[in-house]
Amino acid sequence: MVVPAVPEIVEEEIETAIESRNEALQTIRELGPPDLVHLVKQSKSGGRQTGVYHHVTGVDASSSASLAAYVNTLVYSPNDKTHKVVSGLYCCYNAFSHLDMRVEVKIPGGVESYCIDERGDKRVASEGLWLETFLCAVLRAYSYADDGSGDSIKKIIGVRRFDPITSTEVEHKFLEAAERLFFKGSQLGSEPEIQVPNTVSNHLTTGLLNYIHTTGRYTSGINLFEKLRTRDVEVSSLLARVLIAADEEVQAVKLLHDAISELPMDYSLLDCQSAFCQSKGRLDWALECAKRSVTAAPSEFGTWAKLAEIYVGLEQWDLALLTLNSCPMFTYQDKDAPRMPEPARVLLPVLPESILDEIDESQQAYDSELVHPSLRKLHAAGYKGTFLKAYSLLTEITAKIGWDQLLKIRSQVFVMEEEYRSEKQTGGNQNASTVALHSASPRVNGASPAGPGSDGAEEETDGESRMSTANTAVTQDTNGATSNSDLTADESIEKPNHTITSEEVKADNEEPTPSSSHYTQFHNKRLCERWLDNLFMVLYEDLRIYTIWRTDMARAKSEESTGEYRKSAEEWEILGELADRLHHFPEAVEAYQSCLRVRFSPKAMTGVLRMYEGQGRTGEVLQAVIRLIAWQYRWYSEFSPALLQTVRKLIETEGAVKVRSIVQATSLPQPVLDLTHRYVELCASFRSNGSDG
Repeated sequence: MVVPAVPEIVEEEIETAIESRNEALQTIRELGPPDLVHLVKQSKSGGRQTGVYHHVTGVDASSSASLAAYVNTLVYSPNDKTHKVVSGLYCCYNAFSHLDMRVEVKIPGGVESYCIDERGDKRVASEGLWLETFLCAVLRAYSYADDGSGDSIKKIIGVRRFDPITSTEVEHKFLEAAERLFFKGSQLGSEPEIQVPNTVSNHLTTGLLNYIHTTGRYTSGINLFEKLRTRDVEVSSLLARVLIAADEEVQAVKLLHDAISELPMDYSLLDCQSAFCQSKGRLDWALECAKRSVTAAPSEFGTWAKLAEIYVGLEQWDLALLTLNSCPMFTYQDKDAPRMPEPARVLLPVLPESILDEIDESQQAYDSELVHPSLRKLHAAGYKGTFLKAYSLLTEITAKIGWDQLLKIRSQVFVMEEEYRSEKQTGGNQNASTVALHSASPRVNGASPAGPGSDGAEEETDGESRMSTANTAVTQDTNGATSNSDLTADESIEKPNHTITSEEVKADNEEPTPSSSHYTQFHNKRLCERWLDNLFMVLYEDLRIYTIWRTDMARAKSEESTGEYRKSAEEWEILGELADRLHHFPEAVEAYQSCLRVRFSPKAMTGVLRMYEGQGRTGEVLQAVIRLIAWQYRWYSEFSPALLQTVRKLIETEGAVKVRSIVQATSLPQPVLDLTHRYVELCASFRSNGSDG
């Protein structure tokens, strides 16, 4: 199988990339950046030396010999006939011991391995350190892999991505390393939604579950967690998740019962139990588990988010909002990314095997596209971590009950700025925030396992009013011109009033005093967290732009003389994401399909792929997958867990023979089809269901 091309980033001055990596070692927080491979090249005529580098994930980092072997594959480049490689350096971060493992290769002959600590001092690379490095390299390969949409690929330029586990032998080595280092996993950090990494919530367990779900190797996962559970009952939550995924639900339920009897306040076990009950439609049972989970871990975002999710399912919108308001929010910390100096030039070669006209032509069109400013400034598009999940819950509520009803419930449960100021003026020297402060607890306390707002908020006073849409300025639509639809959109989407936050109350120099009869309308109301108040404003802007788009689309269809509603491909892509965020999936697919008619876009193709999967359209799914795999390969990635999982699921339902036949019958170049066949072969090597015929 042909491997992806080798990108080359040429340095202004030799070894500046290595110096930058040395300086960054002190700032690495978690798994570390992708591996750095630095080569020194010299002209064959004996001229000056130049430094080039690229990044890579998924290379076997179990020994210095395996890393040296990778460097040796780069010695002869088909794209550069005028230079020869005289030395190479491979850098691979060990996140357990906070060391950068290095293998220096002199050509011809000579290999030296060592490691560099955070201070830049050299150390000896022991066998134990290589075991840790191997495990970190596999976890990084999954963590930095692309989901098919191209988002991860676009973040760091010139990264070769390889599949770290291509056989059952390598899998055995990976799971053995994971077993030996399992209880050190919390040292690696965790996903951004987790406040405190622990035994079962960290980058190691995330990587293990990701691998198991991607490849369908449930038996291997069950065996691993069974062994680890004998050393710590907490591991039962991981084992139960894998058992449920493997369709061993009876065994999983029994395990959860026994484990929770032993550890009644383990929030990971309670979360697992709650999610299972939720999946079976027993939201009443799921609710009780989620309440206990919040009590067990009140500082974790995930427990509150699950509780809010269940309230949404139960259509208890006021409690859903109050629970959301209680979520502890964390500043998003992105993955460790390399910080490199400005290069002299960047060479991004394309192998003939990955050339597909519709993809290559789209890249040229992409560079000249224009996007209207109103689409550029949609803040929700940049949400990640806890804010992304919270926004998703808020938009889910909006999709189910509508914006007007959401604003009404919001004003019932939170103290609004307008009513607060009004009461403050009429109340004289009395304290307008008394009851709100008295009853508003942003975190659950041990005495109230029912969660926030369990007493509810049921009445809205007559004096409470919302901002009139007449004050809303007419804005420009996404084509840049003011139109009648702008006015319609702004009138149909009411701009939300601000709530009053605890910071604003404190800014008024008010202290809680005994309750006053002047402020009875604040009974059972809460102070809204500033971040949630901001989410409402961001949601309003999303809805406003969405409504303008849909109104203009409807007008364009009704007025045949107007012609086709025109947007650039990137604008269609942004509108597709917007509709997706607002849970309007058919409209999102419509926008993505419009984008693909202009040019190829991995993000749009991934959105359309989800629709095809939901409709069970095998042929269309494979057409999308072939193109996404080719696009990934063109940008040096031979490995996407999401695409591998899609292929595996197709094979399980349709059989490998049918999948191969559909792929082969496609009228695309054979080398491009072979890239997809490789995924099918990978499933066969893991003996996936359906891969034997």
